Amino acid sequence: MKTEGLLAQRIVNVKSSAIRELLKHSKMENVISLAGGIPSDALFDFEGLSIATQQAITEQPKSAFQYGLTEGSPLLRERICALCAERGVSARAEEVMVTAGSQQALDLVMRAIVNPGDVFVVERPTYLAALQTLELAEANILSVSSDSDGMVVEELAELLKTQRIKGVYVVPNFGNPSGITLSAARRELLVKLAAEHNFLIIEDDPYGELRFTDERHATLHQVSQRVLGHTDNIIYTSTFSKILAPGLRLGWAILPEFLLHKVAIIKQAADLHASALSQSIVECYLGLDRLPAQIEKIRAAYKHKGEILAGLVEKELGDYITFDQPKGGMFLWARFRQPFNATEWLNTTLQQGVVFVPGEYFFSDNPDRSTFRLSFATATEQQMQEAVARLRRSL
Repeated sequence: MKTEGLLAQRIVNVKSSAIRELLKHSKMENVISLAGGIPSDALFDFEGLSIATQQAITEQPKSAFQYGLTEGSPLLRERICALCAERGVSARAEEVMVTAGSQQALDLVMRAIVNPGDVFVVERPTYLAALQTLELAEANILSVSSDSDGMVVEELAELLKTQRIKGVYVVPNFGNPSGITLSAARRELLVKLAAEHNFLIIEDDPYGELRFTDERHATLHQVSQRVLGHTDNIIYTSTFSKILAPGLRLGWAILPEFLLHKVAIIKQAADLHASALSQSIVECYLGLDRLPAQIEKIRAAYKHKGEILAGLVEKELGDYITFDQPKGGMFLWARFRQPFNATEWLNTTLQQGVVFVPGEYFFSDNPDRSTFRLSFATATEQQMQEAVARLRRSL
């Protein structure tokens, strides 16, 4: 069969997720994975999820197993609003769209707002799947630098003097892969620029609750409301995957009024609505009021794991690499002190039985090949000790 011309042009050059490909190696015998950004199933609240599942099945079987509203269960949307209010995000249930994970929220939003060739700006480095979504939407992706204070918004301001853009994608809290948090001053500058130049900000916030200190940064949604008196330029997305269970595949987006109905139309065509059973389970779980304690449990565990991995890396690899101590999230982002190709190094570490994610996959352009990402979420302390020892041997 001749396949030339049968594929849509938008899919021809889109690469599969490097992380998904690397996860294949993690399933091999005796391989220790520090690659995937996968929550630790040892921390799942199986008891609470079991109670919530039983409630969903016995107390509201019709809604759990029947078609539902595209925008999501009304009660779940209300409970999401209450959850967001604790983060400083003020929203009404009518502004919430329940999605199959925040990844679907990104896809739906991109399809609703991006025309082929529209300019979207990301930071270097940024979330790999966001780059895939932008590529599928046929956006023209430009990038600006990041440093210890997150995206260099001042560089974006210079770009805006000569370039009209459709939007900015940013993970402001403990970003994937860098683990860096956007500073307060840059948050304010970013929302001001969005209003002045009329572009949208997609604020992706999967890790904001996974902070290792008591410091909570104001969301861009909150900053926009305080500084501008509105949130017309902000699309806020988050997920239950990192704080409850990724297998439920539930996330949400808080959308400006002009966008909500358009995104709903696209979602109708995609899947009608997110899983009704998952929605019922999460709805019941939130009603149990177990989530605050569950988040505290996850924070404490990830903080401990992050400190262990950072200590091991500093001791065993500190002569070769530099990194910032993780202050939240699930990742340690490292850079070799001297020019070094981490992707080529991965071939050697695989022989030693360790897999990580080379940093170059997180760049839309000008990749820094001396960088790499380690995840501390799923590995045990013993596994991290052995993995870092293997990494040292591979050098």
